[in-house]
Amino acid sequence: QAQLVESGGGLVQAGGSLRLSCSASEPSSTILSMGWFRQSPGKEREFVAAISWSGTDTYYGDSVKGRFTISRDKGKNTEYLQMNNLKPEAAAVYYCAAPSPYGPALTSRNVGTLNLYDYWGQGTQVTVSS
Repeated sequence: QAQLVESGGGLVQAGGSLRLSCSASEPSSTILSMGWFRQSPGKEREFVAAISWSGTDTYYGDSVKGRFTISRDKGKNTEYLQMNNLKPEAAAVYYCAAPSPYGPALTSRNVGTLNLYDYWGQGTQVTVSS
């Protein structure tokens, strides 16, 4: 099965920026859309952003619109999450995720549904200091 590996997490001061990366292992053809979720201790996993295979369709959670940008490099089967103007509430473990290529296509109505994502990375910690 495909494996997802995140990187780029770390400690950043409030108002600063970080860029997360997520790479998918072979077979790359099984990975189409990709997305990001985040989770803090004791809280439910929250949708952050997603991007279609073509890169033309992007989706964002309300809490990050205008500050986070998702992109991807299809040749490397890698997605990126550029996080700007980070706030303390953004501190969490960030998880890369990908839906099954045999499931329904992601839309603005279902993009945040956890059950649509079959592949998950191990997570990368983002800490924001005030």
